[in-house]
Amino acid sequence: MIKLIGILVVAVGFALRANTLLVVLVAGVVTGLVSGMSWHEIVAQFGTYFVENRYMTLPVILMLPLVGMLERHGLRERAETLIRRARAATAGRVLLLYSVMRQISISLGVRIGDHASAVRPIVAPMAEAAAARLLADASGRAGGGAGPARELPVKVVHDIRAHAAAAENVGNFFGEDVFIAVGAVLLMSGFFQSVGMQVSVWALALWGIPTAIVAFLLMWWRARVLDRRIAAALARTPPAGGAVPAAGETAKGKPEEGRT
Repeated sequence: MIKLIGILVVAVGFALRANTLLVVLVAGVVTGLVSGMSWHEIVAQFGTYFVENRYMTLPVILMLPLVGMLERHGLRERAETLIRRARAATAGRVLLLYSVMRQISISLGVRIGDHASAVRPIVAPMAEAAAARLLADASGRAGGGAGPARELPVKVVHDIRAHAAAAENVGNFFGEDVFIAVGAVLLMSGFFQSVGMQVSVWALALWGIPTAIVAFLLMWWRARVLDRRIAAALARTPPAGGAVPAAGETAKGKPEEGRT
């Protein structure tokens, strides 16, 4: 059991918000040392697996320049304009729809996006635009006409971006276990066979379906909660052109006069 200490190192490192790459490297070194491997053998294993899997970084390396060029030519702006035309769209609904599309596509072996190529340039801006439209509509109703331009609170923006990343992770991680040819399913099948348990990839994929359904339901609930939190935060947002008065000041910005 002491060989599983690497899992504890990863859990503690992530809980402390340490650098992900550093945490994984330390966990690998610790696991190797407690398993009786020498320092030379551990470094050799790192080098071997890096060379064998170096092609895994090629999609990211090739995708980043393309995404940067598309953003430079207005990809984010077009995504925001598109979502503003959908009157029923909210940030939670946008993220839930993307998570469902991601989960279904990856379960069929088709990859349609990831953090670099979809979440950052398209999904997150669309969700932010949906929240901004709700803020503008609320301003219009309060003012009896077209709402003035108001910016989303920073906390709301960060909350939307965090949920956009979560939508990608939930859709990808729990959807891929339904596809028999994905690396995770093959890895689990190979591990079970190595310890004498005959488990087919079809059985693993079949039992991955209930997990994917539960993950979808949890994502649906998180999307609803996100919309409620955004609505509550926008209701507390001060009107455009005005700021929350500081302590000791009136709404016009003048110091309060003491009572006699």
